[in-house]
Amino acid sequence: MFPICNDVGEVIAFSGRLLQDEQGAAKYLNSPETALFRKGGVLFGLDKTKRALIEVSCAVVCEGQLDLISLFEAGITNVVAPQGTAFTESQARILKRFVNEVVLCFDADTSGQKAAERSLDALLQNDLIVRVAEMPMGEDPDSLVRREGKEAFEKRIGKARDFFDYWIERETANVDLASFGAKMQLARRLAETVSRVRDPLMRGEVMNKISARLGVTAQDFQALVARQRSAPFSARGDSSVSDRTGASAPAPRHDISMLCILALRDETARDFLRQQNWTEILAQMPDADILMRILESDFRAGDAASLNAFMVTLSPADERLVSSWLLQRMPPNAGAMVEEWWLGIRQAVLRRQLSVATNQIKLSELSTGDIINLQKQILDLQEQLHELSQPAGAADN
Repeated sequence: MFPICNDVGEVIAFSGRLLQDEQGAAKYLNSPETALFRKGGVLFGLDKTKRALIEVSCAVVCEGQLDLISLFEAGITNVVAPQGTAFTESQARILKRFVNEVVLCFDADTSGQKAAERSLDALLQNDLIVRVAEMPMGEDPDSLVRREGKEAFEKRIGKARDFFDYWIERETANVDLASFGAKMQLARRLAETVSRVRDPLMRGEVMNKISARLGVTAQDFQALVARQRSAPFSARGDSSVSDRTGASAPAPRHDISMLCILALRDETARDFLRQQNWTEILAQMPDADILMRILESDFRAGDAASLNAFMVTLSPADERLVSSWLLQRMPPNAGAMVEEWWLGIRQAVLRRQLSVATNQIKLSELSTGDIINLQKQILDLQEQLHELSQPAGAADN
């Protein structure tokens, strides 16, 4: 049985270990909430540890009371524990009064990882720097400090990784980044979390790390984060919002839109695009989903029946977008225009690849071999861009 105290040491509640485990029940049972005790507004141990927190301006955060007590007994006194599995906004605000940095020492299991992620929003909202000290599987701070001792545990705390380095590695570990669809889903999920980082410098640094890891340009990922920040919270991740409102899907960038119109309306332009390595190139363009759908389909531009068959495969929002393109006037020189727009797309892809490689070569953890390969890649991309920028026939002179 553990007494729960407020920050001046007055007992306001108790937390007890259930003697008999019950399926679906928590291991610990707290006193009912009262006017004095609100679980989400109390940090266990704060009355004993606040002086140490102020001195080092860093809090080691554990999941449970026993973890905290064992660390405190070992001499690691800048510790606190939330009264649940994750931080609340109120608890983070209290902690900010004493420290500027937090090291999460949650268990290595799935629930500990989820608790770390759920804590992130509240901590970032209060401009706290967050790091993660990873525990070996099957260990917790209580067992680890008893087995390794104070100095070894302090070294583990000192080597704690920035939360976003830990998080990016964990999120990308089981994702096939060669798959455009999987990469885009992951990018949207990461962008939603990054959009909640208030500090602009921290947000910029995190966006650079993620764009380098995913192999996308910093500008593209920044635009994705900006859309998340501007979208209503209830609408984030809800692809059916535009369908319910009756609005068209957002039009892609202008060059993609022009190629969509040409591929829909002109058979020659469509044949030209399908003869290019369009799958590989468009997979690297963030707004090219609808153009890929058009080129993948087997409809014929002049055949209304095949076009209608294609339209029924689209979402209502995409169908309205394609319908608007079909109503636009076609330029007289479609053959020349499609080649010009496609050249622009190829150049844009090469510039994106060059930007990504230039960012990746700045990463500190690269091996010598990685650096050499990136240098070769950068030179090759620069050469390809130079060749594409030459007037037709100039290379033969």
